[in-house]
Amino acid sequence: MFHTQLKSKLQSKEAVLKHTSVLQAHGKKMVFTNGCFDILHPGHVDYLCQARDLGDFLILGLNTDASVRKLNKAPNRPVNDETSRALVLAGLACIDAIVLFDEETPYELIRYLQPDVLVKGDDYQPEQIAGYDVVVAKGGQVKTIPFLKGYSTTALINKIRV
Repeated sequence: MFHTQLKSKLQSKEAVLKHTSVLQAHGKKMVFTNGCFDILHPGHVDYLCQARDLGDFLILGLNTDASVRKLNKAPNRPVNDETSRALVLAGLACIDAIVLFDEETPYELIRYLQPDVLVKGDDYQPEQIAGYDVVVAKGGQVKTIPFLKGYSTTALINKIRV
């Protein structure tokens, strides 16, 4: 039904680890970021492209619908289900792999994948980012990226409701 190139980016954590372990053994840097990405907008795309620039392979940990609800984002969120969100994100060239996770944070996924670079938006201090301790302990970097001003999913939803 969906193009194979889109579906091929949706991977299990085991498949991603197998692939990235080979890349890391050859000196490549694995970057990890995560989020809900409910309604994709230019701010998301800019953020993800900047994250990809920090290494050689970008893995996106994508909150499942259940984990978005656990975060209490807002009533009726997510707007788009996890499969729709993953397929739209898979269309971005800057993303190399997408792994769904059910927990409120991707801590266990980060612990499993052992990325070289961990990235979140600059609304977090690096020490507050889930997985900070894991990445720093292995000698990796934790970075924050400024958001592109004027874009947010909540603002888009409010605009649609008007």
